[in-house]
Amino acid sequence: MEFAQRLLSTRRGSTILGIFAAALAGILLLVYISQYRNSVTSSNKSVPVIVAKALIPKGTSGDVVRSTGLFQATTVAKDQLRNGAFADVSTLGGKVATEDIFPGQQLTAADFTAVTTSTISTKLTGDLRAISVPVDAAHGLVGQVEAGDHVDVLASWTPKDSANGAVVKEIMHNALVLRGAGASGGLGGGSSVIVLRAKSQEAAQFAWASDNGQIWIVLRPSANASNPRPPFITSDSLLRGAK
Repeated sequence: MEFAQRLLSTRRGSTILGIFAAALAGILLLVYISQYRNSVTSSNKSVPVIVAKALIPKGTSGDVVRSTGLFQATTVAKDQLRNGAFADVSTLGGKVATEDIFPGQQLTAADFTAVTTSTISTKLTGDLRAISVPVDAAHGLVGQVEAGDHVDVLASWTPKDSANGAVVKEIMHNALVLRGAGASGGLGGGSSVIVLRAKSQEAAQFAWASDNGQIWIVLRPSANASNPRPPFITSDSLLRGAK
């Protein structure tokens, strides 16, 4: 009788232990499922990233990428985000691409390095060119225009057999100054050199106007500049009050 009671007690203990083990296993399963769901949700969560909108050649500066629209802001699933990927285009400032970056490729810290040189070529890409032209203090804002400023360029010349005398026309609009015409950087005779970034056709027009007429450098506001383009000015239109 005593043996039967002991056996029954043992069986009851085993049953309780089994129930406890089953309950614990169920709890662990629920925790695992919850963590798995959270992991899946987290990996599918969209995160911001900057990708190349067009080919970014090796040597292109981050400033050029920003100013010429070579990037595009988008989002990707978190598990597709590359290590060191940039989420803000402002982080490209002061950096230069170390290799070709292809359209759709995420921009990462590994693709860029800090600029250790002031070489102008790092600010050029595509059909952009750098052109330098001597200007005097009156026409070139010598000592007033610095690298990073934006300017408009007016050209003044007198066409052959012109009945209206000299004409004035804007030949460059919102051009980036790569190097200012410093007061101490002159060529003698009160002249100095300004270096501008321009499209290839604009650079050719700039060179022609410099050789055949007079260049005027017009400084633009540093922010919130409007974009009116002045008309083609002649003595006749000036007298008529051209708008």
